Order: sequence, then structure tokens, then C-alpha cells
Amino acid sequence: MLRLLTIFAMLTFAAPARAETLCTLIADAGAGQLLHEQGAGCDTPTTPASTYKIPLAVMGFDSGMLTDAHNPALPFVEGYADWGGAEWRQTTDPLAWMDYSVVWYSQAIARTLGAEQLTRYATAFDYGNADFSGDPGNDNGLERSWISSSLKLTPRQQLAFMARLVNRQLPVSAHAMETTLSILQRREVDGWQVLGKTGSAFPRQADGNFDRARGWGWYVGTASKGDQTLVFVRLDQDEARNVVSGGLRARDAFLLELPRLIGR
Repeated sequence: MLRLLTIFAMLTFAAPARAETLCTLIADAGAGQLLHEQGAGCDTPTTPASTYKIPLAVMGFDSGMLTDAHNPALPFVEGYADWGGAEWRQTTDPLAWMDYSVVWYSQAIARTLGAEQLTRYATAFDYGNADFSGDPGNDNGLERSWISSSLKLTPRQQLAFMARLVNRQLPVSAHAMETTLSILQRREVDGWQVLGKTGSAFPRQADGNFDRARGWGWYVGTASKGDQTLVFVRLDQDEARNVVSGGLRARDAFLLELPRLIGR
């Protein structure tokens, strides 16, 4: 009997947590045609979490704070955010920052640029509410405004931003846009070359704590094949707690579905 209970428990905890797709958007970047839309949350403002690294990279490269994929390489300092494991506890350059989604590197860029410059860029990008105030009363906007805090945007705004980035239509230097695209995480699916960024965060409960059973998972990016370039956004929300980040699971689910979603 004990063995049966043990097996049941193992199967129960091994079962993947279900997630609801709040929004999937796919558009032809060149023609501006929306090819696929799914979900009731495409116009709901949501924390961007680590997908904010995409516009933050554009800001960093345009301002000169970032220079190329490998500079500046900043050392890890004790006391920095390190819950991402060993990859976060090492000297980090822009490519590693994006690949490992290193929060403290984002914070270093934000502190260098300052709230006024961040707001000016985000407003010019039409990036959601451009609110970098952070948690009310905590003066932490440069540390976490984009993580379950003041900065919010809809999936549709994410898509519009990505289209402007891919079409080189943001009011920044060509170097800033091209270098940002060059450091995005790379995947290949059915001949499509995919560049993207994941993001994971948890909603705030009334008492201020995180609801870790209802985590969000983003995957935002662009996919190219032949002479066609797409931009896409995926936003899921968990229905139960999971040990794997929502962003990674949203990415994997989206890439698995991509050929079917675009009818190829």
C-alpha cells in the first residue's frame, strides 16, 4: 500500500501544471497583417517581466551604455540578485545577460540610464504605460518596475513594439536595433529562424505577496523563413504551481505549435 501511495505521489507531482493561453498573436512584419490571434487577454495590461530586456537593450545600445554583444562585461558583486543560479554569479556581458536573463544586469542598465531617460525612451517606443515608479512607497522603480510592479503593457502593444523593432522604425540608432536583435535567444523550428525572449512573473495578492500558483509566462520575438518575417507574442498563465518557469514553458509550447499556427 505504501509503495502504491509513493508511486501515486510521484505521478501527481511529475504531472505538468496546466496553463491557460491568455494571448497568442502572430503578424507578418513586412505587410503588417495579423495572421493569428487567440485568447481573451490580448488587450489586458500585464507586467512585461524579462521580455522588458528587449526594449532595455535598445535603450542601452542607443545611449552608449552598451556597446556591442560583449561589452560592457560587468562583474557579479555579492548582494546582487542571484536566484538564477551559477550563470548569474559571474561576469556578464549583453549576450549572456539576454541568454541567462540576468536581473542584476538589467538593474545596472536601469540605474545608469535613470528613471527620466527610461521614461522618455519607453514613451517614444509606445511601450505600455511607461511607468517606472516601482512598488508604491518603496522607491524601487530602477530595481523592479518591470517585475510584477508599475510597468505594464498589453500583448498587442508588445507585438507593435516588436514590429517597429524588426522594421527598424524605432526612434533610435540602427546600431541599437540591429545589435539588440543579434543578442536575442535563438531557436530553429521547421526552417523558421526564431529570435525571442522569455519572461516570467507572479501576480500580486491583496497582502502584497506573490501568487505563485498563477504565474505568467511570456514569449516574445520574431521568426524568419525565406523572404517572410513574422513577429509574435505568447502570454500564458498557470493554473497551478510549477517548478519550471512560465516563460520557458510558454516558449516551448509556442514553438511546438508554430508550424500549425501559421498554416505551414
